[in-house]
Amino acid sequence: MGKDKNPRRVADNEAMAKTRMLRTSPQKLNLVAQMIRGKKVEKALTDLTFSNKRVAQDVKKCLQSAIANAENNHNLDVDELIVAEAWVGKNLVLKRGRPRARGRFGKIMKPFSEITIKVRQVEEQA
Repeated sequence: MGKDKNPRRVADNEAMAKTRMLRTSPQKLNLVAQMIRGKKVEKALTDLTFSNKRVAQDVKKCLQSAIANAENNHNLDVDELIVAEAWVGKNLVLKRGRPRARGRFGKIMKPFSEITIKVRQVEEQA
């Protein structure tokens, strides 16, 4: 007489990971997300490791979490995973400011963002 199990948010051959509160703008984070979309996970991890972008290490951590979810929770083969989707969203914005000349106040926005990475298992073509 319990509740029904929640349906899965992703397909049977997919796994997902989400990182919130990344201290960067969504525009800058999307540049890194574009870099890994559609690639095999080994290639994406290599690209993130040697990227000069500061936020690339946080994206790499999220991708590693998605790979671990695929392996441990959904019994998917790590060697056949690709980055199916990687999308970026806005989070909160800290509003700061600095006094300017003639009594004005210069706004300084400090945005946060979030990234969601979905990996999918695809069979190798021979």
